Amino acid sequence: MDNTATDRFGISQFEAGRNRLASLAYRLLGSAVDAEDAVQDAFLHWQAADRQRIKVPEAWLTKVVTNVCLDRLRSAQARRERTVGAWLPEPLLNGDPMLGSADTFEQRESVSLAVLMLMERLSPVERAVYVLREAFSHSHAEIAEILDLTESASQQHLHRARRRITGARRGGKEGVDPASARRVVEEFLAAASSGDTERLVALLTDDATAISDGAGLTEKLLQFDTAQRIAAVARAGFKPTPAKRRLAGGTPAVHYALVNGAPAILFVIGDQVIGAVTFDIAGGKIATVRGIAAPARLVRLTEDWRQHEPDTPLITQW
Repeated sequence: MDNTATDRFGISQFEAGRNRLASLAYRLLGSAVDAEDAVQDAFLHWQAADRQRIKVPEAWLTKVVTNVCLDRLRSAQARRERTVGAWLPEPLLNGDPMLGSADTFEQRESVSLAVLMLMERLSPVERAVYVLREAFSHSHAEIAEILDLTESASQQHLHRARRRITGARRGGKEGVDPASARRVVEEFLAAASSGDTERLVALLTDDATAISDGAGLTEKLLQFDTAQRIAAVARAGFKPTPAKRRLAGGTPAVHYALVNGAPAILFVIGDQVIGAVTFDIAGGKIATVRGIAAPARLVRLTEDWRQHEPDTPLITQW
């Protein structure tokens, strides 16, 4: 095989596993942009490697991507960004290949916005062990090889990660009926748009929380932790006004969607998603609301939306 044919074969080998690698990197980093960069770094390593000496390319690439991501998580810039209270995961539209397989509860949960945020409480190594085991079903022997640690250390890291995530997670493994979730979200939208505070409070759990990136206009995330406060903020934020339409650059349509496996509403002007609000449902009520409108966090979601055939909008002209 000549060098050109070898290069083509090497590229085709890499491309065959690109989506899996991107899904791994996204779970580790919580950012589609950073995940794409990590996969590209892995490709450069792959191109420079003596591939004839690589016995199992999938395992080799998994190790490279994991360690590239760990380096990013440990970097001074990442620590600074993730501790100042201005970090949220980048939302992805259901069906995005970067979300990966959703065959098991563990796979679906590991890519939910709720768990991506909870994983911020873990050390980089704990996060890697958790993702490799829960989302990709690697054995502890394989994880030990990927992370250069012992099997017993891998088991200990997983135990700590599970304890921290399970202890803070809201809701169980029973999932949420899709029709019921949509009904709750539609009721929330109707109550918020009409200013019905009493109905909003009734739709929220007693310990509901809300978080917003302030459309990227604030240095820190905006957080609210009482049902009454969330209802007041939702009533003020969701009620359409001419001033809000001018700020948005037009009159959005409001669509129902699934984002990272959770119910969401998207504000869309033309083919541009200008805002996403996601909901965690527990016991038939809303436990968490996340508002994401910073343009940098909506790039990939918008790209996927343009390839998507949307349902009839919940609100045609907001």
